Amino acid sequence: MMSLASDHIKFPQGFWEGLNQLGISAPDIARKARLPLTVMTEPVVTAAQYFAIWQAYNDYIGDTAGAIIKLVNAFATAQYPPAALAPYHARNYRDALIRMTRYKKLCPPENLRISENGEFCTIELTWQPTEQSGPPILVGITLAYLLELGRRGTGELLTARSVEFSQPMGDMHDLEAYFGCRIRTGAQGNRLTLHRRDLDRPFVSYNEELLEILTPILDRSLDEQQCSGSIIEKVKWIMKRSLTGGRLDIRTVAGELRMSDRTLQRRLTDEGTSFKHLLTQSRHEQALEYLADPSLSIKEVAFLLGYEDQNSFYRAFRVWAGDTPSNWRARHQDTG
Repeated sequence: MMSLASDHIKFPQGFWEGLNQLGISAPDIARKARLPLTVMTEPVVTAAQYFAIWQAYNDYIGDTAGAIIKLVNAFATAQYPPAALAPYHARNYRDALIRMTRYKKLCPPENLRISENGEFCTIELTWQPTEQSGPPILVGITLAYLLELGRRGTGELLTARSVEFSQPMGDMHDLEAYFGCRIRTGAQGNRLTLHRRDLDRPFVSYNEELLEILTPILDRSLDEQQCSGSIIEKVKWIMKRSLTGGRLDIRTVAGELRMSDRTLQRRLTDEGTSFKHLLTQSRHEQALEYLADPSLSIKEVAFLLGYEDQNSFYRAFRVWAGDTPSNWRARHQDTG
């Protein structure tokens, strides 16, 4: 399994303050996670440490649902990091969610996708990259926070339309009471669906002057992060952009990165991967994205991925997903 694209994750300091509000010893959580106590003061952790801290908190409380609700309510707005503070001071709930999905990229490993359709708005939680997912407590906290953001911003007790979790989340009765809707577990993804009418509700916390300060800083940080990504991220970005052009070789990608193909291969080897593996991975990820678009035929998807014929794409996809592209698409559409 590959490591996360970014193994340097900013851990929210508000987490430790939230523990204090709950009367929980922060050093106890650090010890339970089998980490040095310096983790409480160091702003950057590895992906493994990030997940271990969340899991340790969950294990300390003993019930995932209870752990989610306790911490979401205890997390003080004043402790929000800049990437979350800007959404809190947005003009309305829609503006806040758009900002949240954009600036969440500054704080991996969680990634958010938002879509509006009919009377509802769905926010899906994915991971950076998708090969490694976090513990259920982190999934629950992330989706609960998105609803809490709307509640605190509007000053109203908003409710969700539905919530889906891929894993068990503890006491469903308590979670359903918090979200104000039925919750489904064992789903194929983790999603929060809101009532679209709530998105236009203005935020009482709207602060135009603060946004004028925060927005350029966050946008600049996002641009810098995208430009300074790992060699793996850069290679995959070039690959996905170039798949339709036909045969893609290491020399072409190396040329775009202004290095020799030998240097690129050596750097990829140092990262524990290869050009062939990343090409397969890029095609797989891009295939799922294209198949999720019903306007594209299977033949068009095969072409966009650089396959000479549809049968080659079918064979490759069965290796990746254990199913045919058409079956995967039908199943995806059935689940929303």
